[in-house]
Amino acid sequence: MDRLLEILEEIIPGEDVENCTTLVDDNILDSFAIISLVAALEDEYDIVVSPADLVPENFNSAEALWDMISRLTEE
Repeated sequence: MDRLLEILEEIIPGEDVENCTTLVDDNILDSFAIISLVAALEDEYDIVVSPADLVPENFNSAEALWDMISRLTEE
């Protein structure tokens, strides 16, 4: 989870990424940031984020992202 928080801070500096639960809903993560984030997550965790995973529920918080990463690493 620490590395995920580092990645988020690199992509959206200055945001409280550890506690925010509305990263997508409040447009903190825009489409370009999501693309950058997906690429970084795929490289870092050796996962494939499918189009079906690209839903706001998976990207609104660090915890939701971590849940998605955990699920994808188990597949």
